[in-house]
Amino acid sequence: MKILSILILFLGLTLNAQSSKSIAVTGDVTQPVIINFSDLKNYQQHSVDSLPIYNHKMEYKSTLKKIKGVLLKDVLAKVDFKTDSPKFLSEFYLVCIADDGYKAVFSWNEIFNSANGDQVLILTELDGSDASKLKENIMLVTPTDKATGRRYVKNFSKILIQKVN
Repeated sequence: MKILSILILFLGLTLNAQSSKSIAVTGDVTQPVIINFSDLKNYQQHSVDSLPIYNHKMEYKSTLKKIKGVLLKDVLAKVDFKTDSPKFLSEFYLVCIADDGYKAVFSWNEIFNSANGDQVLILTELDGSDASKLKENIMLVTPTDKATGRRYVKNFSKILIQKVN
């Protein structure tokens, strides 16, 4: 019985360590989309020298260095939201979800209709390393946030698009 418990624990840890190499876009969209890490290389790359990470109390936690990534809005530009009219796009929000269930939320306007959307990055490189080979895997950062850690999504694997009821 003890061996079986150890085996189950080992399998659980192994499965949790296997992070996704893609982002699924689902919800109120006409067609769900899967974006593989390799697909991100086809978008225009943006660079940030360093990004200090602060928690909700504005306490310094770490610094991400030599960041390269693609804009979230560029990746979502080809996703069709379920709406009959563009005037209803303001009613949509995006929930960016990590493998462990951590969530960060953006409004459609924040991404597509403000300067903030020109900064929200899906990381392809961190400190000169391919992000898909790192423990954090695909990551999402919002450099314009004050408490940058609040929307720092590690092992970013899903975007749920929803409309406010």
